[in-house]
Amino acid sequence: MYRKGEVKYEALPLPDRVQLPDDQALAEVQALRDHMRKRHSVRHYSTRPVPQEIIATCIEIAGLAPSGANHQPWHFAAIADPAMKARIRAAAEEEERAFYAGGAGDEWLAALEPIGTGADKPHLTDAPWLIVVFAQRYGLTEDGSRYKNYYVPESVGIATGFLIAAIHRAGLVCLEHTPNPMKFLAAMCGRPEQEKPVMILPVGWPADSATVPAVAKRKKPLADILSVFAGGAG
Repeated sequence: MYRKGEVKYEALPLPDRVQLPDDQALAEVQALRDHMRKRHSVRHYSTRPVPQEIIATCIEIAGLAPSGANHQPWHFAAIADPAMKARIRAAAEEEERAFYAGGAGDEWLAALEPIGTGADKPHLTDAPWLIVVFAQRYGLTEDGSRYKNYYVPESVGIATGFLIAAIHRAGLVCLEHTPNPMKFLAAMCGRPEQEKPVMILPVGWPADSATVPAVAKRKKPLADILSVFAGGAG
């Protein structure tokens, strides 16, 4: 985390070592792969409440993500207030109606057809929690001086990935919703002008009747997403 005047590098011995023998490492990462295969983006939520401590711990995990110059240019607003969720849903649906009425273009709408999405967003009020992810374009020191943040989209994207993985680890589900434009979210959540909302995650338990689009189970095979350049002997 940036602090004004801290310009000296100080080496700290690696405080935690979690390394394993190769066979154990492979078993651990294969188990994680199998667990992550069970992660689904869900639009149908149970009314069962989620304790605030679970949400806070998931966000704490997100805050452990690496970031450009360790500036941690993110903030997470966790919303359970029904009135706030209703306002967010109303604004989202207004934007979505324009999107599906032609604003997206035929190619984009055709791409979404197998996903089964539409302008109605009941998950934004059904889910017990909404987590709004903010990206901090610049920071302020204790005396109000401005400082630059680096690799903000990349850093916030990594932290959001940590958050989604933590939500899944807790047995919860979420859905990635991008708020466009929905600039009112910063004021609603009491965030400063340098922060921009980039994603809303409805979070909760899946409804008993929850479904996912069949196409969501189609993942690219490893051969399509991996290139290996191992080099040769001698």
